[in-house]
Amino acid sequence: MRKAIKEDKDLVVGILCSAFKPIKIPNSINFVVKQDKHRNHRLKILMEYMFYNALKFGDILISDNEKGVILLQYHRKKMLTFNTVFWDIKLAFCCIGIENVYKVLKRENALKKYHPKEPHIHPWIMAVKSEHWGRGTGVRLIQEAFEYYKDNDLPIIIETTTNSNLKLYKKFGFKIIKETHELDYPLYFLKR
Repeated sequence: MRKAIKEDKDLVVGILCSAFKPIKIPNSINFVVKQDKHRNHRLKILMEYMFYNALKFGDILISDNEKGVILLQYHRKKMLTFNTVFWDIKLAFCCIGIENVYKVLKRENALKKYHPKEPHIHPWIMAVKSEHWGRGTGVRLIQEAFEYYKDNDLPIIIETTTNSNLKLYKKFGFKIIKETHELDYPLYFLKR
């Protein structure tokens, strides 16, 4: 596993897009991305947004085989800059759609409400290229991330919308700390 640098943008965005293009069920990504004939382009804009934010305010970890990634956010590092305002405006106009901004802001408030206020590690998104699903890349990626943070005492807080992810995270010792259905899909918050 290695930390991504700016030059890894295309690799990271490619992995993220590959992982989420085939998923059409209600989840966090499909909630944010306007669902129309431009979905794939909008998805790419969201993944670029996430890449730049994680690079600036967290870490991006790439698996050794370069088929999986984890983007982490450190909320205590996040701040308002010219770039973040630009990224937010681009996301609103080119990915979410102006008519959907309110519902996405409502979602963000729900997420903030359930995340602990104390410092924690937040794996923002984890993805494996779709053609590598079921080959153990995701499991290895989680194991490598735990190894990467083994000397850190901060709790790890993660959220998921799918039962398959829920089962996987529970195998790694995560416990559900909150479950909500206030959005258009179930949302589980887990802690380790």
